Amino acid sequence: MARVNQPPATAEDLLPLALTSYGHFTTLRVDAERRVRGLSLHLERLVRDSEAVFGVPVDTGRVRELIGTALDGRSGADGSGGAGGPGGLSGAGGPCTVRVTHFDPAVDLVRPERATAPRLMVTVRPAGELSPPPLTAMSVRYERDLPQVKHCGLFGALHARRAARLQGFDDALFVGADGRVTEGGTWNVGFVDADGTVVWPRGPVLPGVTAALLRELTEYVVAPVSLAEAKGMRAAFATNTSVGVRALAAVDDTPLAVEHPVLSALREVYSSVPGEEV
Repeated sequence: MARVNQPPATAEDLLPLALTSYGHFTTLRVDAERRVRGLSLHLERLVRDSEAVFGVPVDTGRVRELIGTALDGRSGADGSGGAGGPGGLSGAGGPCTVRVTHFDPAVDLVRPERATAPRLMVTVRPAGELSPPPLTAMSVRYERDLPQVKHCGLFGALHARRAARLQGFDDALFVGADGRVTEGGTWNVGFVDADGTVVWPRGPVLPGVTAALLRELTEYVVAPVSLAEAKGMRAAFATNTSVGVRALAAVDDTPLAVEHPVLSALREVYSSVPGEEV
């Protein structure tokens, strides 16, 4: 169930977002104990992006309260009320993915500057497995609008993903107008060079929470990475809250190692990050 400022969302609430896509969001993976890796970073993102999109602050305490309410609703969705039931946060329910979207139902196409009273919408869905099987990526020339903001304008990213999947790949890897790799459809990308060094590409990318946590705890370099250089790396990986650290098996028709020891080390580091209670 989607909730806007706590009550269940109505079609009237959602119509402006559907018609304009003007808003921003963050996505969290909540474990069975209601803990989130990098929760503080997610809240900081909401505050930072709200200033960029609406010019107003966000009450992070209210965000946590609304997430808790949404999780309570999920626990009782099947009428069992038990944590281990089909609707619970453990057992059959398992971990879940929570998306917090910040948007203003009063947004107007002609006068968007009047959208200064945004609301918070929280949605919950089951989470997939961490570190799922390696994926293949097709390079696509694309740069996101306002890449430093996690905004709701997903058309370009989804269109690139669609094009890649129609060609038999799992997802798209974005390449800027300068020929340098930036990020994936909904993930940051990192590489492992011949010396075993983790390389994060320099460029206009979304500052991902999972990538930030890994950077806090590991050694790395940030450098421009051309598409040719990306294909020459020993290994590559995708990171986001939903998948953690996921190996890339190929970029275009170039295979990459998926069992590299650095990838294993990154997964261990990420799994060791303690969660923060919602």
